[in-house]
Amino acid sequence: MNPALSRKRLNQLALPAIVAGIAEPLLSITDTAIVGNIPEDGLESLAAVGIVGSFLSMLIWILGQTRSAIAAIISQYLGAGKLDDITSLPAQAIYLNVGVSILILVSTLFFSAEIFQLLNASGKILEYCLSYYHIRVWGFPLTLFTFAIMGIFQGLQNTTWPMLIALVGAGLNILLDFLLVYGWEGLIPAMHLEGAAWASLISQFVMAILAFYLLFTQSPIRLAVQFPIHPEMKRLVGMALNLFVRTLSLNIALLFAVREATALGDRYIGAHTIAINLWLFSAFFIDGYSAAGKILGGRFLGARDYDSLWLLAKKTVTYGIWISLILMVLGGVFYREIGQIFSGDPLVLGSFNSIFIIVILGLPFNTIAFIFDGIFKGLGEMRYLRNVLLIATFLGFLPVLYLGKYLDWGLYGIWAAFTVWMLLRGLTLIWKFRRKFRPLL
Repeated sequence: MNPALSRKRLNQLALPAIVAGIAEPLLSITDTAIVGNIPEDGLESLAAVGIVGSFLSMLIWILGQTRSAIAAIISQYLGAGKLDDITSLPAQAIYLNVGVSILILVSTLFFSAEIFQLLNASGKILEYCLSYYHIRVWGFPLTLFTFAIMGIFQGLQNTTWPMLIALVGAGLNILLDFLLVYGWEGLIPAMHLEGAAWASLISQFVMAILAFYLLFTQSPIRLAVQFPIHPEMKRLVGMALNLFVRTLSLNIALLFAVREATALGDRYIGAHTIAINLWLFSAFFIDGYSAAGKILGGRFLGARDYDSLWLLAKKTVTYGIWISLILMVLGGVFYREIGQIFSGDPLVLGSFNSIFIIVILGLPFNTIAFIFDGIFKGLGEMRYLRNVLLIATFLGFLPVLYLGKYLDWGLYGIWAAFTVWMLLRGLTLIWKFRRKFRPLL
């Protein structure tokens, strides 16, 4: 067996990736939990965080896909023993990505009211969305910069430094949330919702500085732009564009879910905000073995080691399923306590408790989809990933969502749509992987 597939080596890659992965949604979860417990206007603030968080996640996920493209190409060159041939590409990709993100940032500022009105925000919730967004959005380019550097480290088979970056950011965000949202008597005034926005922005800035420092001191990659444009830039942009379309369709699902939950009423968007944050938290928790699959999958493909690639898929899915089962048990035992972390409103908690069982039962489906997502990213199969998401979203998620709306299922309809969505994604990826690589063994 390839030494890279030993349990020790997989865990060396996966465990830091799990920590780094859960630190990302932890930024939003912290805002959700702390803002949801503000004595005045906690329900409206919670709704605003959910709406803005969904929109910002869409922007970050869409443009943040350069991270996966960079990681895939670097890992393939590493597997082929040609790393020196790729050192100028990351800087060119990062500056292109950050430049585009700044253009999008400026554009959305002018139309932010219209954007959140499309998501059914109105009145005080719309007012809170705007005040929160106009601060948090400035962290958008910083996050993309940090993500791209994390992708470089992943391509180099290193998940430890991304973990450190994420931990520093998450820890700082939690500390600043308490200080700025609730204040410190006599020293720091309570800033409520705007305090949560500033906490996230400061944390994102610190993460970007730390990422730059670690890249400079701990890797052979430099961010000085070199010309001419690297020949692999065309393939990287092609991968990123396919992932752009894929992630756009993914976020269509998330935003339509937010829109329909908001239309149901304040307590429902509050309950949905808690559920989707926990869903994302579990997704990134499981995603550690997906990251290992992405890192090693690209390396094995570069080395044409198809036996190890097949075994990699089996092992990462097995470990991921065990993690999802543990999360299911913990969620089932502590679901009431989990809800109370985020809100004390009995109406919000009642709605949340009624749908959390669907979130829990869907975790094994999520595991299969997320892990094969990672493996396919490492293989550079971005076009197929794009097509899978388009099919799952437009032929699975949206029809079930609007069937649920027509039948008046409420939040149950929204989360039934999520379950069908993930099931379609996972089954389609398994079919493709078996069809393509089984004959090569």
